[in-house]
Amino acid sequence: MTGLTHLDEDGAARMVDVSAKAVTAREAIASGRIGMSDEAAKAITDGLVKKGDVLAVARVAGIMAAKRTADLIPLCHPIALSAVTVDFDLDESGVTVTATARTAGQTGVEMEALTAASTALLTIYDMAKALDKGMVIDNVRLIAKTGGKSGDWRRTS
Repeated sequence: MTGLTHLDEDGAARMVDVSAKAVTAREAIASGRIGMSDEAAKAITDGLVKKGDVLAVARVAGIMAAKRTADLIPLCHPIALSAVTVDFDLDESGVTVTATARTAGQTGVEMEALTAASTALLTIYDMAKALDKGMVIDNVRLIAKTGGKSGDWRRTS
């Protein structure tokens, strides 16, 4: 079972011991998109969704989710986040969400950024589903990460 860090020598699941790792500044950026009808996109842009301000609620949901990642993803370490941002890029066919998570710690924040982006996207769906039940969430992915033993990484495609 060598090479699989979340399995012990007997193949049992385990949380990786990061106690010997150096504390470093770490950042991760994740993104995803929700495609929707022109009508739903316009309602979100114009602030006309009956449930309220879709993007404000989605931003708070994404931040809250990042803070709870260890409760949602088995074997994730609880991380003291120093910052989480959730940003939106709207167009006539949907919303792109970009989430950034930062910490100074012994393990990375990729899962927190991905959880923030995913939850923000799900919240947009929930808030606007009365306008378009056929919305599609896709392309959720890590964009970049900095810090830690493995160093910096950036998506090239």
